[in-house]
Amino acid sequence: MDIFEYLNQAGGVTRTAQLLNAGYSRRDIGRLTALGASQPRRGIFLAPGCNPDLAAAIRLNGKLTCASAAGHYGLWLRSPPDRLHLACNHGHGTGFIRHRTVRFDGPQNLPVAAVEDVALHALGCLEPPSSTAIATSAIRLHGVHLELLKDQLRGDRSAPVRRALHDLDLRAESIVEVDAQHLFRTNGIGFETQVLLPGIGRVDFLLDGFLIVEIDGFAFHSQRADMRRDRHRNNASTVQGFAVLRYMPELVWFNPEQVVAEIRAVLAGRKTPGA
Repeated sequence: MDIFEYLNQAGGVTRTAQLLNAGYSRRDIGRLTALGASQPRRGIFLAPGCNPDLAAAIRLNGKLTCASAAGHYGLWLRSPPDRLHLACNHGHGTGFIRHRTVRFDGPQNLPVAAVEDVALHALGCLEPPSSTAIATSAIRLHGVHLELLKDQLRGDRSAPVRRALHDLDLRAESIVEVDAQHLFRTNGIGFETQVLLPGIGRVDFLLDGFLIVEIDGFAFHSQRADMRRDRHRNNASTVQGFAVLRYMPELVWFNPEQVVAEIRAVLAGRKTPGA
């Protein structure tokens, strides 16, 4: 493989030692700048247009982790962090959030922490629901074991860790469901999640035994079959005496007061089906 192609496949950032370990000669490495790579510091090469977070990580001799590594693994995170989160064992550099404990081996050729460390750092650093969304998606999407996370954090009694582990609910199937759970908890609204109702199917949330709350994803009603199935569920819910509220993600995120007010209004005015 051409050395410049290797650089691009390595996220556009690399070190001389990494190139030597990959089998390239110092003569090959010397050609990188002529091929268009920049060398901001001795031993570091960057491809044009490389990811700036990866470039910062390699310059600071660290690995992206926590919220800064969520995008690399496709973990659930609503918006990128204001400051870089780096896993590093040294005390040099400023302007970023430092995570010192690295427990697992990450990708061999990228300055990114292992997904297990990313979840652990998020649980110890971020507040719910950001922490629980990252951890839940690491478990659901990458097979990280919940017991592994709990075991690694057993000695950590900090408030963020206690809150995050208490709120972790693996039944959530999307980031907006994690956020909705957090909204309900912080407003004292009890709920069951992913409940299977006979004749209706699985619903996102069931409140007080009669109020169904559904969170419609961005692909909602993308096909006519989905629309027919949704109409059937709504009609079956009404026939059986259930109330139904449906919300798009942006309402949960940007107008949570309306969501809470509507739920409380329905809960205050209805009884359980069959009562």
